[in-house]
Amino acid sequence: MSGETYNTTFKITDAPIDNANVEGVFVTLADVRVDGRSLDGFSRTTVNLAALVNGQTETLGSLDLAARSYSSLELVLDYDTDAQGNAPGCYVALANGAKDKLTAQSDRISVSDAFEVFGRATNEVVLDFDLRKTIMEEQGTLESDFEFVSMSELSAGIRTVNEESTGRISGIANDSQNTSDRIVVYAYEKGTFDAETETRGQGESDVTFKNAVTSSVVNANSGSYTLSFLEEGEYELVFASYNRDGDKFFFNALLEAESTTGLNLGSISVTSALQISANVTITGTR
Repeated sequence: MSGETYNTTFKITDAPIDNANVEGVFVTLADVRVDGRSLDGFSRTTVNLAALVNGQTETLGSLDLAARSYSSLELVLDYDTDAQGNAPGCYVALANGAKDKLTAQSDRISVSDAFEVFGRATNEVVLDFDLRKTIMEEQGTLESDFEFVSMSELSAGIRTVNEESTGRISGIANDSQNTSDRIVVYAYEKGTFDAETETRGQGESDVTFKNAVTSSVVNANSGSYTLSFLEEGEYELVFASYNRDGDKFFFNALLEAESTTGLNLGSISVTSALQISANVTITGTR
């Protein structure tokens, strides 16, 4: 039927930031717009992005949308005050209780990624606000000083997917050799990982592993990790070792990982609603 629309819910999630001194990253959303329309049911909200990892989400609102591809999504941030009227609106919460205010060149983020609305009763679109790609720490300062990256990098650091067309890879990474203070697993589209490029800082803000679709910090106690909201396709997993120096983690080396079930970690096929188990043993660095 011409003009038919479908209820589309919008949620927000996060890929983790690698800094032991960070207790939370709070972002105040003043508005969320699709094709210039504000979400129905949305109210000004302050979200702790750092808590929305491993597939956890927070619902923002919804719209009735026609079934097609959308590429006009805008987030309006309030840097000055949060949803309760307290200052600041966007900030990094540090372990010592301090709030380090976050600002960017504009309060409006035009998300560059596109998403699809399908011709079915309900749709759920997930905004993956990747903190690893969108927050940077000023180097050479005695105290932690965080800022948002440049506007172009901020726009590119937010991924949008319709949950209906995504799957998940999760598993246990057994590091019996204690190679690392922290292990991070990155999911890349198959064939896109270049070690020399990805382990160096790229762009204005020197983002490492910049082209990873998403990432997950391996739980230090259980060894578990979860890579959520992966669109259908072929992926390769990259495991990286980090060493701790004070309250910061620094990239150490890439890790050799072997599947315990014979899964090819360089070519994992993800289809919608599929949950893939990828248990690995870390055998050393490379």
